[in-house]
Amino acid sequence: MFYEVELLREVAVLAENLDRDKLVSSRFIVTRLLEGLLSEKADEDLGYFLAVTGIKRIGKGEVVHSSGDVFFPVVFNCRMFLPHKGEILEGVVDHVHRLGVFLRCGPVKYVFLSARKMPNYRYVVGEKPVFLHDDLARIEKDVVVRFEVFGVRWMRREDITKEFMMLATLQGDLLGPVTGPDGLDL
Repeated sequence: MFYEVELLREVAVLAENLDRDKLVSSRFIVTRLLEGLLSEKADEDLGYFLAVTGIKRIGKGEVVHSSGDVFFPVVFNCRMFLPHKGEILEGVVDHVHRLGVFLRCGPVKYVFLSARKMPNYRYVVGEKPVFLHDDLARIEKDVVVRFEVFGVRWMRREDITKEFMMLATLQGDLLGPVTGPDGLDL
């Protein structure tokens, strides 16, 4: 689900980045804010940070006396994406395996669609593995698939830093391949 939220972040400006009058431009503060959000990427409660849509206020900086660094409170609006169970989304098939397919959906890199959650599809082995439906619809690499979110999990590990993982299902109406690998509507 996409939504917009108002957030407050403390943006640090190192003492060496201040000019001789101990001033800093608002552009520099906003750049530091964007760099911080880019490295933070996502939040367990809020979802993925997609875009800053507006800066409401940059507060007065507070100097840390030991280092001379300055912290500015910044209030801004941000567009977020947080997947929910039961939501209908579309993703692109990234990898086909006999147990199911892995999809990418917007900022979510890890969406698994189990073969057990694809009714009337069967796995066909070959140079380009594919799941084939009884009516000959194909799920293969680079195909866009409409799916229902079956489960969502927040992962925070060393190798997968701050990511949501989703489980998908095709059990429902109007779910399945939307376009083929050549971009044609199916």
